[in-house]
Amino acid sequence: MGHDHDHDHHLPTDVKLLGRAFFLITGFMIIELIAGIWTNALVLIADAGHMFLDATALGLSWWAARISARGFDQKLSYGYHRFQVLAAFINGLTLMALVIWIALEALSRVATPEPIIPLPALGVAVVGFIINIVAFKWLHGASDTANVRSAALHVLGDLLGSVAAILAALVVYFFGWLYADPILALLIVIILSRGAYRVLKESTHILLEGVPSGVDLAEIKRVLCVTLPHVLEVHHLHAWALTAEKPLLTLHALVGAEEHVEEAITDIKRILNTSFGIDHSTIQIELGPCPDDHH
Repeated sequence: MGHDHDHDHHLPTDVKLLGRAFFLITGFMIIELIAGIWTNALVLIADAGHMFLDATALGLSWWAARISARGFDQKLSYGYHRFQVLAAFINGLTLMALVIWIALEALSRVATPEPIIPLPALGVAVVGFIINIVAFKWLHGASDTANVRSAALHVLGDLLGSVAAILAALVVYFFGWLYADPILALLIVIILSRGAYRVLKESTHILLEGVPSGVDLAEIKRVLCVTLPHVLEVHHLHAWALTAEKPLLTLHALVGAEEHVEEAITDIKRILNTSFGIDHSTIQIELGPCPDDHH
């Protein structure tokens, strides 16, 4: 398990930054919710709801980053890294649910506009904008994992929500145009839908044991067979990922002579690591017909 240490050195930083963002977002969420109800600003209420889900998402991400640092045990032989992917998947689902809610509420207000109190809404939105910038910078400084990206996406959604709330309050205050509130909320829906889809697509692909992004099985097979003279054939080639940053691979390799077995294993692992970035692989060497083909 020595190869894991190079990838896991960022986890303490992730835990610290995710924890900071969690408490910051949770604290302001309560303030924004009260202000949104008081001013009747849909964008503030929607952003407060988003921040509530974000607090949950950041809490999940924080917990996932902590638990993934445990290493492996007898129950989870690959360790706890997949909890990061599971947290990202849950975050994507909650984000999609929020998008649907905002869309329905905004369409209702487009049909029947409701007045808002613009100046208090503007003040809260500006404070929220500053807080979300701070939280996003914290997360942007963390490692580039699917777990942290999904958490940062939630905070980015809050940042966009704060901008929309600022614009809506300014338009209503200066021009009295009540449609600004639901229309800007619908703009947030469009932006967040794309982000939610990406998070769900990436995390679902990993959970379904899909081939990691950037891993070309056909190219791996070709390079091994062309580069290594002792490797006559490569088959039963499978690749998946613990997280987006941790690809794993297994393969069977047919070798021409028994004296070349150790050399073939060393060379295959070297090429997988240096040429394809795969540092955890399981190689089955065969000197004759593959035993698995008889089943």
